Amino acid sequence: MKILNWKGYRIIAWIGQALLTIFVIAAAVQGKWSNALGLAVFLVISFVFVIRDDKLPTLFDFLFVLAALLNATGWVWDLFGMPGPYDEVVHAYTTSAITLALSFLVYGSMLNIFRNHTLLYLVTITSFGIAIGALWEIIEWSAGKILSTQVIESLDDTIIDLIMDTLGAGLAALISLWALRNWTNRNAEANHSQTETYI
Repeated sequence: MKILNWKGYRIIAWIGQALLTIFVIAAAVQGKWSNALGLAVFLVISFVFVIRDDKLPTLFDFLFVLAALLNATGWVWDLFGMPGPYDEVVHAYTTSAITLALSFLVYGSMLNIFRNHTLLYLVTITSFGIAIGALWEIIEWSAGKILSTQVIESLDDTIIDLIMDTLGAGLAALISLWALRNWTNRNAEANHSQTETYI
């Protein structure tokens, strides 16, 4: 259970928040206002995840902040446009991290029900992650139109991103299933101890 809800993850997540703040400032100093805005959005969203300490395992906080930092690094130093798999790896990882965090928040009230329906849970979380990936591609396309910049290079780029998003969503579903079993055990034990206290 400690691997899922270790307090050290939260400390590392706060350090990541500080680094992300520095990246926002760096992008603004460079005059990359669209990057600074995008990073600020990641900063705010990751901050919301980190302060919801009772709703998410601390591991998920850490993974989400790390995803934000990977995106920040790519935007500030233009790593997405360079040769190599950085864009693809970050797409898969970011979808995975967002899916993990959001799935627990969105489906939190149903976790005990899903516990006994493994296949349904895997399909639901994977589908949820694929939808997030598709939504991200729409955001990228919209940003390219609104900001008149080339965010999406080609149709092939979009399809590859969607493939990586799907892989990330599938990975998130497997990790989420493992976390679900540990998290619901933890909550059941907490409820049991509260009941004993009242008795």
